[in-house]
Amino acid sequence: MTTFEERKAGFLAIELDGAGYENLAAAVLAAESAGFHAATFKDTPEAGRANALQRAAFAGPVTRTIAVVPEVDTVYTEPFHVSTQLASLDYVSGGRSGWIATAVESPEAAAAVGRSFVQGEALAQEAAASIEVGRRLWDSWEDDAVIRDVATGRYIDVDKLHYADFETPADFTGPAYSVKGPSIIPSPLQGQLPVLAAASLLGEGLVPVEAVDAVLVNAPTPELLAAEIGDVRARLGLSVAIVAELDVVLDSRGQAAESRSLTLRAGGSAQESGRARFVGSADSLTELLESLLQEADGVRLHPAILDVELEELSRLVLPELRRRGVLQPPIQDGTFRDVLRLAPAENRYSTNVAAIAAAGK
Repeated sequence: MTTFEERKAGFLAIELDGAGYENLAAAVLAAESAGFHAATFKDTPEAGRANALQRAAFAGPVTRTIAVVPEVDTVYTEPFHVSTQLASLDYVSGGRSGWIATAVESPEAAAAVGRSFVQGEALAQEAAASIEVGRRLWDSWEDDAVIRDVATGRYIDVDKLHYADFETPADFTGPAYSVKGPSIIPSPLQGQLPVLAAASLLGEGLVPVEAVDAVLVNAPTPELLAAEIGDVRARLGLSVAIVAELDVVLDSRGQAAESRSLTLRAGGSAQESGRARFVGSADSLTELLESLLQEADGVRLHPAILDVELEELSRLVLPELRRRGVLQPPIQDGTFRDVLRLAPAENRYSTNVAAIAAAGK
């Protein structure tokens, strides 16, 4: 992976939670047209609403450059199914998908699936296990496992399919489980989808740093965000990308951002997120983002009102950041791994990898 010092421009992601099915295509295409590198989808279970992965799958085929990255829970979902669904997402998006692995305390989610409530460090254990299962299953088909040999009637080279053979560790807090594998679908187009997780989930005794490709960093205020980025980078090192989280309320349509923010709070539309919150002009946001992109690899923006903020971001903020050279251009025919500047994924079970390793002994 390219080191932080070698990076000259960062990327921007935008959360599209405010877009329902009726306007999702328009929203993701507007974000893509504006030059955002990734669209993320919050997973908030609601009756009658498609989940984050389903919305990402809907958005994938209608876009061409923007990555589609859903939140998917690691605690109350089946790891095998999560792995295959995310691999399928990678196919429908042309290799532009990723996974924000979440693990939150949710008695409602536990009750919905008939499981005991998980909290504390057990959440990180569940996340670590689910991510490891996913990664093993994505590797369980070698890249050239599908041969389509008409002469012999063979579709798959069975020697290039591998058992995942995962078992939860002995100190696992929740119900123990195992996954044999292999996966029921071929390896994703990217080989390995980039996995993102909150920085609070990573560390000794939690999710191993090497299990993820990027971390999401929060701070109470924009002023403290740069310092938090530095602290996380010092703790986790340069092996993972740093993505700063920022709520955004902008001056728009003749209304001052502060006035809009007060109105949103009074109406209950602006709930406390725990993220830094920027309230102000497009020019001031541009200055803040430029400074953040000197410290972080990327920033994920959470618009107060998607349509309103996206209009200002598209018109004023992203063009100026590109002019200043701090924002990398969209990658034509690229993958989400390209956005994060990750090296091509190596299959852990590949016979070629094994041969090279054996030769080096």
